[in-house]
Formats: sequence, structure tokens, C-alpha cells
Amino acid sequence: MKLHPWYVTGIVEGEGSFVVSFNRRKKLAVGIETRPSFSITLHQRDLNLLKDIQTFFRCGAIRYSKADRTYKYEVRSVADLARIIVPHFEKYPLAGSKNQDFVKFAGIVRLVHGKHHLNGEILKKIIETAYSMNPSGQRRVAKDDLLRWLGEMKV
Repeated sequence: MKLHPWYVTGIVEGEGSFVVSFNRRKKLAVGIETRPSFSITLHQRDLNLLKDIQTFFRCGAIRYSKADRTYKYEVRSVADLARIIVPHFEKYPLAGSKNQDFVKFAGIVRLVHGKHHLNGEILKKIIETAYSMNPSGQRRVAKDDLLRWLGEMKV
């Protein structure tokens, strides 16, 4: 089924998320890996819709979660986020509060795509911005721990 761009934006308004996660990676110069991702999670009965969304964007992958019997369409490639996902939501913007997270996400994607996150001061700003997104979401690593790790790297 060929999906209308506004329909895709509507699905994301309800079931999508824009997330930036961080992992400590001692081998990296800044010591922290920055991983932006975009996802849509739907019940297993809507797998065909997720496949249509994957076809619409022409990127990303779908995986199954046994825990809650859902499928998740996810785009992790920074290049795909910068060239496909961000431009879509700039042309067909979200109408609700999720748009505020998207605007922050888009800025972070541009910085990471341009390799600016490898600068410690810019990475600090990225961390602050990312932790202001998705206020109801849970984080595995506390912001203060990330900033402390960054300070230890003396970048």
C-alpha cells in the first residue's frame, strides 16, 4: 500500500519516538558514543503497516519484541536520519508536543552527521539537549555520569 506522507506523520505523532542514547566507549576519543534513532512501535497485528512505512522511507529495519508482542521499525543510520527522516518531518511536521522533541533531535542529528559530536564542548551541549527530550522516558545512564565521563576524557 502506498502511504501518504501526512498519514506517516500522523502515525509517528502517536506511536513514534525520536531518541538519542549514549554509551561509554573508552576507545573513542571523547569516550562516549552518541546514537540518535527514530522508531515506530506497533502491535504484531500491524506488522504489514510497519513494512509499508519501511518501504515509504526506504531505510531502517523491523524487529520483534517478545516481551510485549510488538514490532518496532527503527532507523539508526545517521546518514539515513539526516537525508531521509529529518527532511520528511520538516516538510510534513508533527502537530503535537512531539514536535519539540523532533526539533531538538534534528539539531542533534545534524551535529552528529557533521562529526561535531567529537568535540567535547559540543558533545556536552548534545547531552544536555538529549536529556531535555522525552521527559517521561527512562535512561540507563544518568546525565551527570555522562558529563563526568566526558570530563575525565579531557576532550
